[in-house]
Amino acid sequence: MDLKLEVIVIPVSDVPRAKAFYEKAGFRLDIEAKPSDDWHCIQFTPPGSECSIIFGKGMTTAEPGSFQGIYLIVPDIEAARAELVERGIEVGEVFHDGAGVFLHGHGKGDFTYPPGFAGKESGRHPDRADYGSFATFTDPDGNGWVLQEVRKRLPGR
Repeated sequence: MDLKLEVIVIPVSDVPRAKAFYEKAGFRLDIEAKPSDDWHCIQFTPPGSECSIIFGKGMTTAEPGSFQGIYLIVPDIEAARAELVERGIEVGEVFHDGAGVFLHGHGKGDFTYPPGFAGKESGRHPDRADYGSFATFTDPDGNGWVLQEVRKRLPGR
């Protein structure tokens, strides 16, 4: 059985502001429908992605800004960060996870660490290990996005 992640619904408070942000970030506008004042749906797809995001009015009861750790996989973390910054998106500095790739959580657009574990360290992963370098940004509501560098995928991906 194939199960493909196709769409993620993102909670936002101001639909036009969110639309402008994702356009500025270079996401492709796929659909916009507003059949009534109570329902407004916008779908965007990040460049090169097979998974899209949807947001709008009447789309979800989740709190705006409550989605954290939405990953965008990139082949070159520095180039991806630079392009977003050039587009006017505020992106944090590139860092690597001193605690290990999976010893973190997400909060307010950044990584969180369990007590007693190392945190983020400045710059790319020293060995430029796949899945090891990151940069983060948030949309205007505080939904947290993570750029993660992957040049060679794990088998079966």
